[in-house]
Amino acid sequence: MTAGGEREDARPPVVAGGERDNPRPPVVVVTGPTSAGKTHLAIALARRFDGEIVNADSMQVYRGMDIGTAKPTVDEQAQAPHHLLDVAAPDFPYNAGRYVHDARTAA
Repeated sequence: MTAGGEREDARPPVVAGGERDNPRPPVVVVTGPTSAGKTHLAIALARRFDGEIVNADSMQVYRGMDIGTAKPTVDEQAQAPHHLLDVAAPDFPYNAGRYVHDARTAA
C-alpha cells in the first residue's frame, strides 16, 4: 500500500477504447451546429494526426444535397480522406443499420 491507501501494483484505469483493452486507434468526435467550424477543425485534426473523417450528418450521405447541408467542398475533401459522403441517392432509404455497415467498411 502507498501512503494514499492505493495498492502499489494498481494500474491506472483505462477508459473504453484505450490501448490496453482495444487495439483500435482513438476516435475524436467533432460536434456542433452548422457553420461552427467543424469541417475546418476536422480537417486540421485529420492532417495533424494522420486521421480520416467519417461523416455522421444525416443529410450529407445523400448525393446531390450539397446546398443546405454545408457538405465539405471538393477542395476540403482533398485535404484529408473523407468517408460516408454522397453514398446514397435521395430516393433510397438510408437508415442507421446501413450507416453502421458503411462506417465499419470505411474503417
